[in-house]
Amino acid sequence: MHRQFIIFVSLLIIISTVIVAAGYVTGAGPLGVLSNGISRLTSGGGMIPARTIAEETKAPAAPEISNGLWINSEPLTLKSLHGRVVLIEFWTFACYNCRNTLPTVKKWDAQYRDKGLTIIGVHTPETDLERDEAEVRREVAGLGIKYPVVTDNDYSTWKAYGVEAWPTLFLLDKQGRVRWTHVGEGYYDETEDVIRKLLEEHPSL
Repeated sequence: MHRQFIIFVSLLIIISTVIVAAGYVTGAGPLGVLSNGISRLTSGGGMIPARTIAEETKAPAAPEISNGLWINSEPLTLKSLHGRVVLIEFWTFACYNCRNTLPTVKKWDAQYRDKGLTIIGVHTPETDLERDEAEVRREVAGLGIKYPVVTDNDYSTWKAYGVEAWPTLFLLDKQGRVRWTHVGEGYYDETEDVIRKLLEEHPSL
């Protein structure tokens, strides 16, 4: 019995180590890896395959953004943004991986906003502190975020998009269809290539 207990504990330590390592290698974080694994066992997968650009005719329409506190903008709807490419990033201010993606997302905002890109940060909290709207306002200002941010304290937008980890981004074409998604850090060049492609597409596609 004692030997079985030692084997069980050893296996548990090995599995935990693998989960932590995989989380930080992929950028999704340990909780993201667990969430992703559970989700894959209990659901049919994401909205579209990650890091694969979806064809216009096969791309699903993006769910509308739920009501929340808007920062840096009046309330927006995806319908009102038709004709523009939209990047939606699910993030939260205390997330280490989210902070690592922030310089690139801010760069895209500065570089492509006037060319037809709208970035929306959907702030879905992981902790009670991140639910505090005053804290969110302070962090958005302190981090130098100038694009629109909307709070998602009840996880309604997170659930509508089937998000599993922070950060997760979605790229919508000018018709409001989900064409690209990525979870975690990295793939910046590939994502920027998709931004450029979608900006070049004709709005009537």
